[in-house]
Amino acid sequence: MAHPKRKTSKTRRDKRRTHLKAQVPQLTNCSNCGEAHEYHTVCPACGYYRGQEAVTENSLALGETEKED
Repeated sequence: MAHPKRKTSKTRRDKRRTHLKAQVPQLTNCSNCGEAHEYHTVCPACGYYRGQEAVTENSLALGETEKED
């Protein structure tokens, strides 16, 4: 394995870790039912995404993710 030639300073280490932080997810209200959900995801309450039904009610109850045709 590779070994560092010099000790990494606290400043350099902390600069590298500046982007490693927890972020609050972006929430929006569903246009169909008004429930809050994350951006770019199907509404877990009604199964709609951007005004169209993406997941059927039966598959929501079963926990499935793909729409059955």
